[in-house]
Amino acid sequence: MNRQRALFAIHIAAVLFGLTGIFGKLIQGDPMAITAGRAGFAVLALYGVLRFRNSSPFRNLNRHNLLLLFMASIMLAVHWATFFLSVKIAGVAIATLGFASFPAFITLCEYFVFKAKINRTEWAILAIVTAGLILVTPSFDFRDDATIGLAWAIVSGLTFALFTLINRRAAAKLPAQQVACWENLFVLALTLPFGWSSLGGFGTIDWIWLAMLGVLCTALSHYLMVASLMVLEARSAGIVIALEPVYAIFFAAILFAQYPSIRALFGGAMMVGAIVWSGLRQADKSA
Repeated sequence: MNRQRALFAIHIAAVLFGLTGIFGKLIQGDPMAITAGRAGFAVLALYGVLRFRNSSPFRNLNRHNLLLLFMASIMLAVHWATFFLSVKIAGVAIATLGFASFPAFITLCEYFVFKAKINRTEWAILAIVTAGLILVTPSFDFRDDATIGLAWAIVSGLTFALFTLINRRAAAKLPAQQVACWENLFVLALTLPFGWSSLGGFGTIDWIWLAMLGVLCTALSHYLMVASLMVLEARSAGIVIALEPVYAIFFAAILFAQYPSIRALFGGAMMVGAIVWSGLRQADKSA
């Protein structure tokens, strides 16, 4: 893959990430059922990729890695379920912008849990994300469905941050497709008992959306991101992935006529800007 194709691949991955909330809105089912179905289709796709490459999902796997993968999967399951719950309650735009707070939670977790040193610039980025979240908040009344939905989206961002931190250790010595396959399998096992009864009520179109969510927005997007990172520097990839909320808001406006307020758009722009700034700084550190 050359640089031009890698840039195209990472943009497609960002679009697919942005479509996650769209499919969550389209599927007529509860969040646990959507999460279980997404994971199930992703497992089938990822296992197919592993077999096509003559690789085994058990290769170089030990109990320690398996435990870390399971812990990461708990966070991933909660992240997906709360994100889809937020989509159902508050809409795609609010859910995506609330989830976009996860880089700030990564910084806070590294500071409070791992005792990492946080410099003034990182505190400034955290302050910008917080200010953006305040602007995105529809109201400060928890009787407002949009505010409740945003709260669930923030929980989704927190659990994704924890997932990311655990996954860094779990995926250190394992291929990305193998890690994703096991994590989706664990998510399926964790959520299927809670979503099983609702899966029977899915219509044909719901299963089609669910398959697209699992194969395109999970398995394919993950593969495209990993493949592009083999060619692109982290700076370029990070800037493109930060566009996920922009794509999500665009699709929500076109498909569902969900238009965020000017205040929410300004807050979202602050958050996306802070995420890009953070990504650029991380790229400079690793260069």
